[in-house]
Amino acid sequence: MAPGAIDTHTHVISSDTRRYPRAPIGGHQSDWSRERPVDVAQMIAAMDEAGVAKSILVQASTCYGHDNSYVADAIAAHPERFTGVFSADVLAPDAVATMRHWIERRFTGMRLFTTGSTMQGQQMEWLDDPRCFPAWDCAGEAGISICLQMTAKAIPQVETLLQRFPKVSVILDHFARPALDDGPPYEKASSLWALARYENLYLKATPHTFLAARQGKAAPATFFRQAVATFGAARIAWGSNFPAAEGTLAALLAAARESFAVLSPDEQEQIFTRTALSLYPALKN
Repeated sequence: MAPGAIDTHTHVISSDTRRYPRAPIGGHQSDWSRERPVDVAQMIAAMDEAGVAKSILVQASTCYGHDNSYVADAIAAHPERFTGVFSADVLAPDAVATMRHWIERRFTGMRLFTTGSTMQGQQMEWLDDPRCFPAWDCAGEAGISICLQMTAKAIPQVETLLQRFPKVSVILDHFARPALDDGPPYEKASSLWALARYENLYLKATPHTFLAARQGKAAPATFFRQAVATFGAARIAWGSNFPAAEGTLAALLAAARESFAVLSPDEQEQIFTRTALSLYPALKN
């Protein structure tokens, strides 16, 4: 394994609530962002301890909503370590202008938050609303990826978007949280496997995924081997979800390496490094 993994899913929270006020989606701040926040300096220290070379900072929508200012300032201060994924209301009339604003501030991805810890398990229905299409056109023109915080319930909507916007790289956070407890051949995840035919579809493996791969009859050795056989390692990336996921970044990385141990060294390097670079080429600099 080459040194210096690239983490595609981290979050930063500032202690300066005046400069960076809380405005969580759903109106309720997530427990993790309140109880174990990690600021930019602490993130860099955690990365250095863990051996993580670079990270993609994903907007903490359950703390800041669509105000991406803290992540933008982190990217500006440390472009050699970070790029970022912003959040935006893509149903808003000024969505495209808002996207261009954040892209100008060096963000290289956008996240659509349709379910999560502050939304009480709901899967919102607006993902493929035609009012969103100008935002997707903008993403395609700008060459930025879109990651989706969603459940498997939204996969039919994702198919609509994959077909309509084939030039946009779409990343499913947490593998879209599939049910895996039935074990091989993981028929409960059949809708996920069906997405493999779309070449612009990518998967992000996080602690949520690793936990699901240990439920019931599931096992990381069989699940991740099937995932790589279906999608290819070049369409799978690792993300720690630190600090939303409990534990140190070093421990989260170690657990991820253990889960992927069944794969070849080349496949592991692809998942821990090269897929991230293909999705976020700004990190190559």
